[in-house]
Amino acid sequence: MLKTPIRITSTLAALFAAGACAAANQPVIGLITKTETNPFFVKMKEGATAEATAKGAKLLSGAGKTDGDNAGQVTAMENMIAAGAKTILITPSDAKAIIPAIKKAQKQGVQVIALDSPTDPATAVDALFATDNYKAGVLIGQYAKAAMGGKAPKIATLDLFPGHPVGAQRHNGFLKGYGLKSFDAKNNELAKPAEVVCMADSFGDPAKGQTAMENCLQKAPDINILYTINEPAAAGAYNALKKAGKEKDVLIVSVDGGCDGIKDVAAGKIAATSQQYPLKMASMGVDAGVAFATTGKKVKAGYTDTGVTLIANKAIAGVDSKDPNVGLDLCWGNK
Repeated sequence: MLKTPIRITSTLAALFAAGACAAANQPVIGLITKTETNPFFVKMKEGATAEATAKGAKLLSGAGKTDGDNAGQVTAMENMIAAGAKTILITPSDAKAIIPAIKKAQKQGVQVIALDSPTDPATAVDALFATDNYKAGVLIGQYAKAAMGGKAPKIATLDLFPGHPVGAQRHNGFLKGYGLKSFDAKNNELAKPAEVVCMADSFGDPAKGQTAMENCLQKAPDINILYTINEPAAAGAYNALKKAGKEKDVLIVSVDGGCDGIKDVAAGKIAATSQQYPLKMASMGVDAGVAFATTGKKVKAGYTDTGVTLIANKAIAGVDSKDPNVGLDLCWGNK
């Protein structure tokens, strides 16, 4: 009477042991974004989750409370390493302040890959998968200049926050594309030629973007071009312009290319945007993490460009762009 229960128990024990062994061998990958609410990072997390599931990996996720929350990202990194992550994918909020935490992780044998945003220096991580943000800025700068048709520019810029490489590259690239005095892609300062009549930090946030635009209109009511760090900031700025009855007087260009942003391009709220592809960044990062866990081979060092496409409401001769229908089909790598 006792033999059968004992045999079943032994079998179950073997199964549990096999399951534990499989779990122990499962690659564990951490993804740390700047925030959990920005649509760009929400999509990046979705992409990483899908790729991890497809590759049999376990994904841990974390984020700062706000863009710029370095302490929150450091805590997330430490927790993930304690939970067994051997690869950390991170979009650094503070390009310099995160470096000590990255070095500490690497000394523990953890591979660290930056997504979307470089560290300062960029060589602090094992690799970077990101948009060429300077090129993204150049594309919308070229479009804005062509769209203005020789009219003197009076520019407002709604930037990220001081010192961040992505914010600087997009801002300076935009000015370069417009043909104005600017800095190169390696400079994290924000250029301010005379044509820029107002600069403000939006942190990529709609509410802050609206407030910043309201302040800029008080300072320079005759603004006719608006550059924004991303489309959420552009949406807030558009609300401020509409409230002031100036939404048809200002040409808005931006960067990101999310589905909601492309809808705003189609509606004419944003004239053009440079579309990037966070799903590609995320899937490449997860693949590199799985490869490291299974073969011990680290990712190829250096920068990998994940692509950028100009999406415009109206095509302009001499400027290579795609229409909003193409943008919606591609938005952030959905298809």
